Amino acid sequence: KEENAVQIDPARFLSDLHELRKFGASGVGKGVVRPAFSEADVAARRWLAGRFEDAGLRVAVDAMGNLFGLAEGPSLLMGSHSDSQPEGGWLDGALGVVAALEVARAARDSGGPAVSVVSFQDEEGRFGVTTGSAVWAGHLSQQDADGLTDHGGVTLAEARKSVAGMVTGALDPSQFTGFVELHIEQGPTLITAGEQIGVVTDIVGIRDMKITFQGQQNHAGTTPMHLRKDAFQAVSAFNTLLNARFRNVVTPSTVWTIGHMSLHPNASSIVPGRAVFSMQWRDGDVDRLDRMEAIIRETAQEVATTQGMALSYGSLLGLDPVQMDSGLRGALERGAEDVAGGKWRQMPSGALHDATNVSRLMPVAMLFVPSIGGISHAFEEDTDEDDLVAGVRVLAKAARGQGLTLC
Repeated sequence: KEENAVQIDPARFLSDLHELRKFGASGVGKGVVRPAFSEADVAARRWLAGRFEDAGLRVAVDAMGNLFGLAEGPSLLMGSHSDSQPEGGWLDGALGVVAALEVARAARDSGGPAVSVVSFQDEEGRFGVTTGSAVWAGHLSQQDADGLTDHGGVTLAEARKSVAGMVTGALDPSQFTGFVELHIEQGPTLITAGEQIGVVTDIVGIRDMKITFQGQQNHAGTTPMHLRKDAFQAVSAFNTLLNARFRNVVTPSTVWTIGHMSLHPNASSIVPGRAVFSMQWRDGDVDRLDRMEAIIRETAQEVATTQGMALSYGSLLGLDPVQMDSGLRGALERGAEDVAGGKWRQMPSGALHDATNVSRLMPVAMLFVPSIGGISHAFEEDTDEDDLVAGVRVLAKAARGQGLTLC
């Protein structure tokens, strides 16, 4: 070990990670149900706040529910998020928060460097796209965010009342020198290659909006097929046309998804009169994202006109692609070589992360560890504990300062 090395405690780190999983544990494997602002989410944030205090960090919570554990003076910010998908795994976001806590307290035990911790709120998009960090970074105003609704019609303004008692006030980002986020890969690249660490080069851009086809609700038994204005059939036709029209525009890494749809009145014997669905697309090139938007809107309008539908759109949400900071990325690469000796790679992130928003404020970098089976956003999500610990060790290397090396 290098002289003055600070010792990360793997057992302490893993114990906290498993303890956090208990908040919203699904009972199925290591699954977690901890959506933003839910009872489980708020309880987890209160528990984390206690762990931050135990580590000698000052707890701060802004109006969005973003939870910070602050070191004294200027510091490197580390963390991720602790909310989950409606049915999620135990590591998505949670890993980055607990790993940051372990690095922060290990550094403090040895007299430095200063590391602060954050758990951003609503990264998983109950109300939008990485909502908590978007508001903190100024990408989205609190007023505009408060008007966003979840799929059940609940507004963010109403939901965030659940954390009102924790709020301490706004937090100035100028106290942080940079942001580093450890995360599971959520894909198959590392696990397939037998590699332990991925150092992120860039994060793809994303666009997301709701589309509504308004047709005519009618009797399913007596309405002839040629007279129907079936909103679901409009969605089906739109999806088929869209896939064909994207063919000469997209690349093998481009993705698009209709992930949520609601039909009204959603009954077996009624021709659905309205279909509201999510349309999301991701790519590393802004121009391609814009071309895809134009195709989406043109195709939706064509279907609406052909099938006699009214067409409307929700707000277009999204973030542009982001390059990682070369300095922080270099620190992670050196740490990866020290810890994983040849079993690491540079790689892009196809998933969106809070680091995208934070890049508006300060230099950012990201680190990945393998996902078993490439599975995430599911109860089966998991990572070997040796890989989890390796990720913390590499993360700690990036916090080098004041002549100390975290390892």
